Formats: sequence, structure tokens, C-alpha cells
Amino acid sequence: MRTATITRKTAETEVTVTVNLDGTGAYNNATGIGFFDHMLDQLARHSLIDLTIAAKGDLHIDDHHTVEDVGITLGQALAAALGDKRGIRRYGSFLLAMDDTQIRTALDLSGRAYLVWNVDFPTATVGRFDTELVREFFQGFSTHAGITLHVDRLHGMNSHHIAEAAFKSVARALREAVEPDPRMAGALPSTKGTL
Repeated sequence: MRTATITRKTAETEVTVTVNLDGTGAYNNATGIGFFDHMLDQLARHSLIDLTIAAKGDLHIDDHHTVEDVGITLGQALAAALGDKRGIRRYGSFLLAMDDTQIRTALDLSGRAYLVWNVDFPTATVGRFDTELVREFFQGFSTHAGITLHVDRLHGMNSHHIAEAAFKSVARALREAVEPDPRMAGALPSTKGTL
């Protein structure tokens, strides 16, 4: 079973993440940041990866450390659950429309971390949530999962829709990439012999 639990503890946060790559999109996320929990719920639901996250952070300072460390820990959990990546599709992409917003995601579970982030927000916050933290989450996630991740906003006027569409688009691309490929028969999806 492709599952993993990772705990990260620093002077700023304590984060535990459990993933099941062969789940149904069940989730139980509690970071103390309401909007962020809503985004993590979307990530689980639309990737079909079961996701449980418990995070305690220095929210009296701001949300930055908690959001970043959740991204780091989730990336580590995804990498652990994927193991040697034999038999997976490896690549995923998704073009997602949500009301005024359209987000395009392409990713490669290559082991080579690289984030291309072309997503601008018209407002600095959604409620009390700093929109800059959306990128911070995906930076930590892609770096520690070893994902080449490209996310582009093609359209969008509403910051809530832009953030949510980004999480959903990444989720759908991730769903495709982590799925077992029946034609691969457990082979590694690379000519290099390793990922």
C-alpha cells in the first residue's frame, strides 16, 4: 500500500502528515488556518489522495511558517509514499476552469525539484489569508517531493477563485501522475534506471 506518515518538528511548528495515494480523497486537515484547510481539502478531494494533516504553529506571529512547513512535510510524505516510483504514470497535467479563473498545471514526478509559478493575485489577502503563501506552500511541496511543477494563471479576477483553482488543478495533475499505469507492469518510467 502506498502510504506514509511524516512528522516535522521545529521551534516554529509541529506538523504531521499522513497520505494514502490509493485513497478516495478523504481528508481531515487541521492547521489552525481556515482558508488553508479549505485548500488542503480541495487538494485531497480532487487528487483522490487521502490526506490527514495536523499542524500547530506560531500563528501569533503569522501564517507563513505553518503554511511553508505543511508544504515541506506533505512533499516528504508524498515522496515516501511513492517509493521508487515503479509503475506510475509520472507525468500529469490539467487545465481547470473555475468561474472567472482558468489555471493550467503540468508536473513531472522526476525527483528534480523545480517550480515555475505564473500566478498573480489581484488582492493581497483572501479574508485574513496572505495570498503570497499559496506560492510558499507549493515551493515547499514541490521541493521536498522532488516535483517539477509548472502552474500558470491564464485568467482570473477573484483571488479566492484563483487560489482554489490552483489547488484543484495541481490536484488533478497529481492524480494522473501518481496513478499506476497498467501498461508499465511495475517498470520505472525512465530510461535512466532511476528517478
